[in-house]
Amino acid sequence: MILRKTILWLSTQPRIWRFIRRNRLARSVASRFVAGETPDSAVAAATALQAKGITTSLDVLGESVSEAPAAEAAAEEYLTVLDHMAAAKVEVNVSVKPTQMGLDLDPALCERNLRRIIDRARAHQGFVRLDMESSAYTQRTLDLFERLHTDANGRVGVVIQAALRRSTDDIERLIARSARVRLCKGAYLEPATVAYPEKADVDAHYQRLMERLLSSGNYPGIATHDERLIRHAQRFAETNGIGRERFEFQMLYGVRRDLQNQLRSAGWNVRVYVPFGTQWYPYLMRRLAERPANIAFILGSIAREGLSRRSIRK
Repeated sequence: MILRKTILWLSTQPRIWRFIRRNRLARSVASRFVAGETPDSAVAAATALQAKGITTSLDVLGESVSEAPAAEAAAEEYLTVLDHMAAAKVEVNVSVKPTQMGLDLDPALCERNLRRIIDRARAHQGFVRLDMESSAYTQRTLDLFERLHTDANGRVGVVIQAALRRSTDDIERLIARSARVRLCKGAYLEPATVAYPEKADVDAHYQRLMERLLSSGNYPGIATHDERLIRHAQRFAETNGIGRERFEFQMLYGVRRDLQNQLRSAGWNVRVYVPFGTQWYPYLMRRLAERPANIAFILGSIAREGLSRRSIRK
């Protein structure tokens, strides 16, 4: 708890942020997990991944805006990103946080901003995913998604977190709507009343939801770096005659790049979630604060990737 509070405090200090942005080492570390600060840098990262046969979903960093102009500015940046992706002939696909669009300020403002983004994405034959934030926003995000989904002709999807106890019921409702779901474990620190506190329980719930989506979902995104769950998904699909074209694996930019390449080389669909923007320092710090174990996860990912490279060279 002390470590979490310390990390959160550091994420809010402008002087530290200014120092970090100027620090070459810090920027180098961040560049592994964040694709620069501009739409052009993000599209360049997406183009490089597309050359490997890996698709992407771009995310403009930022959340929980406190003023309406900031929400509108974020929406404008998404419109720019969509146009740049289309111009670069990269598959048009973005992920958006409702609080970045103004959900905490005015739900109507948030919905207007999202509809503008979805309309532009549709014009480019693209797709928009509503990111899921903490459990405090789950129902509001799902209600918002249902309104948007009705009018979007399949061009909008949503995220479900296996850590939340409610997700079994949510998945069933989304399957009934033929909604496109990204299934992730969930990185937020939640109370035990709404989320499974033990990793083993989260993993077991993820596996059950994954099997349900693979069997009956509409092109689900299996978002995990857990090799055990990935192998289980592969075996389940093959055993049950589920074609590889019916789903995709999703991973984070810079995390287990070796595994991303292995999966794609073996013929599996892979999409990488690519965050970018000037808010990379608060983004990284908040992700670490939500679950300080993420520090070990990131370091472990780098170490495993390094070992994988050395074994290939041998």
